[in-house]
Amino acid sequence: MRPIFATVGPLTAASANAICLSQTPSGAGNLTLNGALVTGGVAILDTARRVLITCAGNETGKTFVLTGTAANGAPLTETLAGPNATTVQSTLDFKTITSIRISAAAAGALTVGTSAVASSRWLRLDNWAFPQVAIQCDVSGTVNYTVQQTLDDPNSDVLPVAPSAVNWINHPDANLVGATTTVQGNYGYAPLFVRVLLNSGTGSVTMTLVQHNNVSL
Repeated sequence: MRPIFATVGPLTAASANAICLSQTPSGAGNLTLNGALVTGGVAILDTARRVLITCAGNETGKTFVLTGTAANGAPLTETLAGPNATTVQSTLDFKTITSIRISAAAAGALTVGTSAVASSRWLRLDNWAFPQVAIQCDVSGTVNYTVQQTLDDPNSDVLPVAPSAVNWINHPDANLVGATTTVQGNYGYAPLFVRVLLNSGTGSVTMTLVQHNNVSL
């Protein structure tokens, strides 16, 4: 039995143009990374978190390809469908952004920045250990968070799923969904991956998972 941990937050204040200041691309190509977080052509976020694209025009039918790195430095890419005069948020958490490509000319001005949402690293549980898992989420400051799990596996040799296509399911215990205080819970079975999603707030959440090893004593 060895506890595993993951922490998310605190986040700096969200900024709609921290990666790209307002611009209206005249054709397909890379956006200009010129926001406050950009140094040497690379946007470096305070922590791995969601990227937000805000569009003044109807960008339906176009795509935005985000390229950068995850919290551990691994390459990360996600394609977002253009919204209609609103915002669209990434499903992956980017630590850096090295390029953002639009598939065609923009209908109106757009900006790219950070949202107030982020998730922790994914915690992989043991298929060969006992299925029961204890959970504790310790809160510091003001937060709203949700514990999520999935059976999808991007590393599968049989049915691999792209990280951006993984289906994350909220924990069945309502006390661990939209929680604001320190909470304990459990799983009666062990999913493949678990994470904690920071929905909002200026504080942080540390999740601890304990799964007993399947060892005869």
